Amino acid sequence: MWVTGDGRIRQELRADGRYDEARGSRRSAYTGRYTVTGNHLDYVDDLGFTATGDIRDGVLYHEHLVLYREDRAS
Repeated sequence: MWVTGDGRIRQELRADGRYDEARGSRRSAYTGRYTVTGNHLDYVDDLGFTATGDIRDGVLYHEHLVLYREDRAS
């Protein structure tokens, strides 16, 4: 589980290649699949929207978001 510093956005990257992103009180605001190549992630939302992310120094930079592993966010 990855989470923004304020805890408002939570992104679960599941082992089966699926992701589920919650925003505020809105569960499963975005869902889809992702692939990992090295430290780079490519996302495809279930509606066809695409996005990218990179993990650098244990931090996930996903488009304009900065997410931390849940246990490191507090």
